[in-house]
Amino acid sequence: MSVDTWHVYVIRCGDSSFYTGISTDVSRRLAQHQRGIGARYTRGRGPLELWWVSDPLTHAEALIAERRMKRRSHRDKEALNRDGRTVSPSVG
Repeated sequence: MSVDTWHVYVIRCGDSSFYTGISTDVSRRLAQHQRGIGARYTRGRGPLELWWVSDPLTHAEALIAERRMKRRSHRDKEALNRDGRTVSPSVG
């Protein structure tokens, strides 16, 4: 039985807003967002930039970390890219 590796990712949109999601293949998912077949939120908000990606997580950990990331402030998300911090599932 293989366990998939999941990542939480944050995309910075052209309007400076952020989109947070999870995926087993962040490159593929970013390409989908850029083609307009990702989440509805990112459509028409280009250009899209991959802003931050978590360390590998289990699916359950990724869901928890995604929920916590979505609760973070805009300022906190901006800082992720500047200082290279990573966010573990336990960070709230």
